[in-house]
Amino acid sequence: MQKVSVLLILAWVGFLFYAGIALFTSGFLLIRLELSNHSSCQEPPGPGSLPLGSQGKPGACWMASRFSRVVFVLIDALRFDFAQPQRSYVSGEPPVSLPFLGKLGSLQRILEIQPHHARLYRSQVDPPTITVQRLKALTTGSLPTFIDAGSNFASYAIVEDNLIKQLTRAGQRIVFMGDGIWRDLFPGAFSKAFFFSSSNIKDLHTVDNGILEHLYPTMDSGEWDVLIAHFMGVDHCGHSHGPYHPEMAKKLSQMDQMIQGLMDRLENDTLLVVAGDHGMTVTGDHGGESELEVSAALFLYSPTALFPSTPPEEPEVIPQISLVPTLALLLGLPIPFGNIGEVIAELFSESKDSQPHSSALAQAEALHLNAQQVSRFLHTYSAATQDLQVKELHQLQNLFTKASADYQWLLQNPQEAEATLQTVITELQQFLRGARATCIESWARFSLVRMAGGAALLASACFLCLLISQWSTSPSFHYRTLLLITVSWGLAGAMICAGLLVTAGWKLDLVILGAIAATSSLPPFLWKTMPGWGSKRPLAILFPIPGPVLILLLLRLAAAFSDSFVIADARATSFLLGSLILFLVAQLHWEGQMLPSRLLPKCRLGSSAPTSPLRHSGTYALRLGVGLLLCTRLAGLFHRCPEETPVCHSSPWLSPLASMVGSRAKNLWYGACVGALVALLVAVRLWLRRYGNLKSPEPPVLFVRWGLPLMALGTAAYWALASGADEAPPRLRALVAGATVVLPRAVAGLAAAGLLLLLWRPVTVLVKVGAGASRTRTVLTPFSGPPTSQADLEYVVPQIYRHMQEAFRGRIERTKSQGPLTVAAYQLGSVYSAAMVTALTLLAFPLLLLHAERISLVFLLLFLQSFLLLHLLAAGIPITTPGPFTVPWQAVSAWALLATQTFYSTGHQPVFPAIHWHAAFVGFPEGHGSSIWLPALLVGANTFASHLLFAVGCPLLLLWPFLCESQGPRKRRQPPGSEAESRTKPEEEEEEEEEPLMEMRLRDAPHHFNAALLQLGLKYLFVLGVQILACTLAASVLRRHLVVWKVFAPKFIFEAIGFIVSSVGLLLGIALVMRVDGAVSSWFRNLVLAQ
Repeated sequence: MQKVSVLLILAWVGFLFYAGIALFTSGFLLIRLELSNHSSCQEPPGPGSLPLGSQGKPGACWMASRFSRVVFVLIDALRFDFAQPQRSYVSGEPPVSLPFLGKLGSLQRILEIQPHHARLYRSQVDPPTITVQRLKALTTGSLPTFIDAGSNFASYAIVEDNLIKQLTRAGQRIVFMGDGIWRDLFPGAFSKAFFFSSSNIKDLHTVDNGILEHLYPTMDSGEWDVLIAHFMGVDHCGHSHGPYHPEMAKKLSQMDQMIQGLMDRLENDTLLVVAGDHGMTVTGDHGGESELEVSAALFLYSPTALFPSTPPEEPEVIPQISLVPTLALLLGLPIPFGNIGEVIAELFSESKDSQPHSSALAQAEALHLNAQQVSRFLHTYSAATQDLQVKELHQLQNLFTKASADYQWLLQNPQEAEATLQTVITELQQFLRGARATCIESWARFSLVRMAGGAALLASACFLCLLISQWSTSPSFHYRTLLLITVSWGLAGAMICAGLLVTAGWKLDLVILGAIAATSSLPPFLWKTMPGWGSKRPLAILFPIPGPVLILLLLRLAAAFSDSFVIADARATSFLLGSLILFLVAQLHWEGQMLPSRLLPKCRLGSSAPTSPLRHSGTYALRLGVGLLLCTRLAGLFHRCPEETPVCHSSPWLSPLASMVGSRAKNLWYGACVGALVALLVAVRLWLRRYGNLKSPEPPVLFVRWGLPLMALGTAAYWALASGADEAPPRLRALVAGATVVLPRAVAGLAAAGLLLLLWRPVTVLVKVGAGASRTRTVLTPFSGPPTSQADLEYVVPQIYRHMQEAFRGRIERTKSQGPLTVAAYQLGSVYSAAMVTALTLLAFPLLLLHAERISLVFLLLFLQSFLLLHLLAAGIPITTPGPFTVPWQAVSAWALLATQTFYSTGHQPVFPAIHWHAAFVGFPEGHGSSIWLPALLVGANTFASHLLFAVGCPLLLLWPFLCESQGPRKRRQPPGSEAESRTKPEEEEEEEEEPLMEMRLRDAPHHFNAALLQLGLKYLFVLGVQILACTLAASVLRRHLVVWKVFAPKFIFEAIGFIVSSVGLLLGIALVMRVDGAVSSWFRNLVLAQ
C-alpha cells in the first residue's frame, strides 16, 4: 500500500462524515423566513376605523404621536441588577461585595422624585444573547433564530421591516453614534453618524469617550429627531474583567453621569429610553440563556408625566421586543410588519389626573392596533411557508375575532363600555402572548428527512471505519482500485443529481450534492468487499472492539441523550479516563505484560530472534497510572462550571492576569506561568537530547535549539505587557501597544518558519564519515550489487542502519589509514518521533498565546499526561517483526478521552457563552477590519486547540512502542555452533552490545507500516464519529426538548466542529510521518548509491 492511498482513503472517509454532518445541520438548524412586506400609514393593519385619538389630526398615522423626539441609549450588556440600588442582593450570587450595585443612582433618584415620569423594567431577552441578534430584535420586534448566532462576526443589513426604516420613511432625522456594527445593519439610514470600532474587547473607553464627545453638542444643536447612542464599555469590561471588578464600578459610574446629563437637557416632547441589549454571566460572558444573560434593564423617562400610577415595588417583567410596537405608536409610526411583541399598555394611559375609564380605553386602542398587526403577520407568514401549526392558528384566530368584535362593540356603545373594557384588554393580551408563544415554538422547525439522512450517512461512515480497519492489514486488499471506483461513482452520482436539478429549474444545493456524492460512493465499495465477508466471522466484523472499550463507547453514546450528563460531561470524561487508566494498569498486571515493548520477531534469512527484553517490576505501570491520575486531577482544577450548576464555582485561574487586583499576586502568577513555559521548553530539549536528535546539524534542530527559546521569550514578554498594559506610563503606552501587536505575530511567524523547515529537512540525525573497513558484519541482502527495486531498498535499510550504528560505536576497526569510507548515523531510530514532538511543540506555542496566561500550566500538564499515557500504552502493545503492526482500541480511546479532558481543562464548555472571544484580538488589538475568516480562525484555534494537538500527535501511538525499545542495549546472540568460537575471542568482544533498531523496524515492512497508519487513523475517526453520531441522534430524538437549544444543539455544533478539526489534524499528522518516511528513504537511497 502506497502512502498516497492511505491519505486518500482517510480523506474519503472524512468526506463521508462531513457530508453527513452538513446534511443533518441543514435539517436541524434552519433559518426563519424573513418577509419583505412593510407596514405603511396608507394601509391600516386591519378592517375598521382608526382609533379615536388619530382621527382628524394632521400627520397622524395609525395612532397620533405622543412624542416628537426620542433619545435611545443602548448600554451593551446592561444587566438588570446593574440598575439596582446598593441595598439590593441578588439570589444565587456569591456573598461578596458587588461593585456594580448602586452605581446608576440617577435612575433611583428619578424614580423616587418623579414616580409618574419614569419606569424601570426587567427586560426579558430571547436567546441567543448576542449583540447582532438583539439589535435585530430591538428594531424588528421579531425573534432571530438559533443559527443566526454565527452572523455576529459578519453582520449584514436587515431586510425585514424595522423601526429605522419606518423613521426614515417618515422623514425623521436620525443621528447615530457608537458601535460601528449599526453601519452594516442599517446602511445609509442615518442623517449623521459617528461610528467607532468595537472589535477590541480590552478597550473600555474608545467607543464611550467618542460618543460623549459628540453626544451633548448634538443634543444642544437640535438638528435631530431621533438620537441613538450605543455604548460598549460595560460589555467590554465584562469580557475583560468580569462584573465584580472595580473597573465595572467605574464604567457604570460614567454611564450614570451620562444619563443624568441627558435628563437635564431633555425637553417636554422628548422620550428617553435607556436599555441593555442583554445581560452577562458571573464571568462577564453572554450568548446563552441563563437567567443573568436574559435579564436586561429598561428605563423610560420623560419630563412630562407618563404613567397614571406610581412604580410597583418590584419592577415589571416585559419581553424585550415589546419596546418595538410601543415606540412605533408613541412616535406615530406604523408597527413593523413582522413584529410579534406586545405594547407596554400603561404607556398609553392618559395623564395621572385623567379618569381610569379613559386610560383603559386608550390602552385598549393601542392593544387592538397591535393585535391587528400581529394577526396580519400570522396570516401572511402562514400563507408563505405553511410553517405554523394549523390548529394553534385556528385557536388564535378565534380569540382575535372575539376580542376584535368586543372592541368594536365598545366603540359603538361607549356608555356601557366600562363593564367589559377590562375583559377586552385581557382578551387582546391573551391573543398577543399566544401568538408570540406559537411563533417561538414553530420557528424551531426541522426537516426530518435531512436529519435522518445525515444520521444514516454518519452511521455508514462509522461502519466503514470498522470494516476497513479490519482489512487494512491484508495484502490482498486492493485499496487503490476500490478508491478509484468509489470516487468515480460518487462524482457520477453528484453530476447526475446536478443535471436533474438544472433541468427541472431548481436551485443547486451544495449540501444535497455532497450527500448524493457520499451516498453514491458507498454501494460499490461494499459490493467489492462483500466476497471478503465470508472469510471473517460476522461478529468480528461488526464488533472488533474489546468489551471494556465497547462499554465505554456505549456509555458515551448513552450520555449524549441526557441533558444532565451533557452538562456534566467534563466530570464524566475525567471519570471515564481515570477508569480506563485503572483498567489498563490492571490488564498489564493480569496478563503479565510489564514490558517496554513485546518483541515477537519472525526469523528471516536464517537469522535468529533476539532475546526478549527484560520485564519491568510490577510497580512500573502502577507508577505510570498514579502519575496519570494525579495529572488528571490537577488538570481538573482548571475548570469552568456550566451555567446550569449554580453551586459550582469556576476556577479563578482561567481569567487573564490583567483582571487580577494586587501586583504581588499578579507577579507571583506571572512567575509561575513563565516557569511552566520554561519547563515545557526544557522538557522537549531534554527529550530530544536523550535520543540524540538534538545533536544533528539539520536546520530544524538548529531552530529547536535557538528558535524555540526566542518563541518562549516572545511569549513571556507578551504576557508581561498584556497583563500590565493599563499600568504603563503614558509616554510608553504607544510602545507597549506596538509590542502587543508585534510579539504575537513574531511568535506565530517563528512557529510557521520552524514547521516549514521541518517539512523541508525532516531527518534529524547526526552523520559521521570516516576511513576504515568493517571486520565483523556485512549487510545481508538477497541480491548482489546495488538495489534494483524499491522492495530491495526497503529490505536492506534496517541492516544498513545496524551497520552504521556499529560504526559509530567504534566497533568497526580501522585496518589501514587509507581504507574505505565508513558512514555512521547517530540515533536514527527516533527520527519519526523526533519530528512529531518538534511539530507539536511548534504548534503549542502559538496556540498557548491565544489562551490566558495561566493556561500554560495546563499545557505543561497536557504534555506530561501525554508522555505518561504513551509509556503506559506502549507497555502493553505487542510488536511483531516484520509486522503487522497494530494499535489497540484501548490506546485510541484513551487518547481521544485525553483530548476531550484537555478541552475542558483549558476553560472551555460546549456552549456559546464559554467561547474565548478575546482570542480574536491577540496580535490584532485594533480589530480585523472587514476580515471575517481571521478572527474566526483565531477563536476556533483557541477553542479546539486540544483537538488539533492530539489529532496531529495521534501517530505517536504507533511510534512510541518502538521508541521504548531503547530501554537498554542487549548482547548480540551468537548463531548456533559459534559458542566455542566466541570463547576464543577477547573478553571485550564477547560483551559486544547490539543497539535496538527502534523505529527503523517499521521500515522493514513498508506495507505493514502504511497499513498501521491507515488502521490507526480509521480507529481514531471511528471513536470521534461515534460521539458526533450520538449527538445527532440525541438532537433528533430530543428536538422538542425544553433545553434543546440550550444544551443539545450547542453540544452538536461543538462536536461537529471538533470532529472536523480533529480529522484535518489527523491527516496532517499522518502526512508528516509519511514525509519523514519519504525523506528517510531518499537519505538511504543516496547513501547506498554512494557506497
